[in-house]
Amino acid sequence: MKRLRVGVVGAGAWGRNHVRTVAGLAEAELAAVCDTDPKVREKVARQYPAALVTADVPALLGAVDAVIVASPAATHAAIAQQAVDAGKPVLVEKPFALNGRDAEAIARRSAERKVPVLAGHLLVYHPAVERLRDLVQNGELGRVFYLYGLRVNLGQVRKDENALWSFGPHDVSVALYLLGEQPVRVAAHGKSYLQPAIEDVVFLTMEFASGVLAHVQLSWLDPHKERKLTVVGAKKMVVFDDMEPREKLRIYDKGVDRPPEYGSFGESLAIREGDIFIPRLPAVEPLAAELAHFVRAAQGREAPRATAEDGVRVVRVLEAASRSLARGGAPEVP
Repeated sequence: MKRLRVGVVGAGAWGRNHVRTVAGLAEAELAAVCDTDPKVREKVARQYPAALVTADVPALLGAVDAVIVASPAATHAAIAQQAVDAGKPVLVEKPFALNGRDAEAIARRSAERKVPVLAGHLLVYHPAVERLRDLVQNGELGRVFYLYGLRVNLGQVRKDENALWSFGPHDVSVALYLLGEQPVRVAAHGKSYLQPAIEDVVFLTMEFASGVLAHVQLSWLDPHKERKLTVVGAKKMVVFDDMEPREKLRIYDKGVDRPPEYGSFGESLAIREGDIFIPRLPAVEPLAAELAHFVRAAQGREAPRATAEDGVRVVRVLEAASRSLARGGAPEVP
């Protein structure tokens, strides 16, 4: 099959990783890169002389078969719809959009034009998250009670979005992917310490109809760099630590059992301390896996894993969390 000509809109701090990864894919060709910064364009042109380097989105659309939108978040909706109107499959980086209205407009345009749009939910392509989802869905953990995540670092401080919108899409998308359901209530508390009206730390809580409770701490103002998720089930518990170089997933055969108390009408609680299992996971870069999947989805060879509708669902949660932030943590319905 002919290599897919891919264009990347936005070659900044994260966009340049898309540029590098696309250039290394066997089934794709880095055909064009668009950026408004002349210094960025000059650097990209030196590194990838065979690619069209431009400041003009329509020029890029005329030179490619598919588009990755990695520009500033406020531009995602407009550029994604331009690409769909041009008949180009699109991968939209997180956040998918900055409000539900724009997110739904992208999804609606995709459905109307029958052009695939994928949400850039990177972690659903992580081998550890894929394995964790299998554990949740096949019942090995038992009933899931709760999960909590930690995504903190010192920097990079954003000027155009708060910690919720910068970091939150990762953990919200993973929670929805693992559980297969949308939260029924969302609450968020946060504070702005470095810049007015841009929260540097956010504590997000999601409640699900199944009874699962999810909590996430998000901050770029923290002494530690942590990327961790813990899932607590009735049978087993799992910790995903993305900062671990090798042992990213640990499965704990631990729990609290209720053995029957013969001769009485009550039950006792017994702590169960079992083994720790560390599964061997494929050594796959999530971004490379995501973009290889995008190429196959754009060519109609695979159904999109993170769809435009998934993007809408995550944005709806973030939007509800933003309303809760503004109301001092009052619960909101996504």
